[in-house]
Amino acid sequence: MIVLGRIVAPFGVQGWVKIHPFGDDPLSWRTMPHWWLSADDKAPAEQWRQYSLKACRAHGKGLVATLAEVPDRNAAEAIDGFYVAAPRDALPKPAEGEFYWGDLVGLAVENEAGEALGEVGGLLSTGAHDVLQVRDGDTERLIPFVAAYVLDVDLAARRIRVAWGRDW
Repeated sequence: MIVLGRIVAPFGVQGWVKIHPFGDDPLSWRTMPHWWLSADDKAPAEQWRQYSLKACRAHGKGLVATLAEVPDRNAAEAIDGFYVAAPRDALPKPAEGEFYWGDLVGLAVENEAGEALGEVGGLLSTGAHDVLQVRDGDTERLIPFVAAYVLDVDLAARRIRVAWGRDW
């Protein structure tokens, strides 16, 4: 499952929920007739529950949505804090040079000199741009996910090459 965002609060009294998306184009989720929810973002696929999307729209920096299985505010409160995900084949195909965060987690990171810097453990959204959390044992490096630092992403080789020093 690719985690897309998280439900952060009920919205109104008719079962709508407010969602914090973990990506750049959350309105594309409207093309998916089903969303999958779980309280645990690392749950195996069989533990995610499928919900039918009724409506979804932009609201501030996030989304609000209503699901067929969530008829009122009480039901919306019961899923507050749940993660929203979808299986890979249900997602819209990313544009050239764009990636789902789930595709980047676990990739090896090396610099221009070929030095291993660690592995992508997660990403942060800072508002201005996303940031790779690169972990190497007890060391964590935060590398902006922008063209100035990220030279190339090779999903087939499971590698990201960056302009970043080991001692930065």
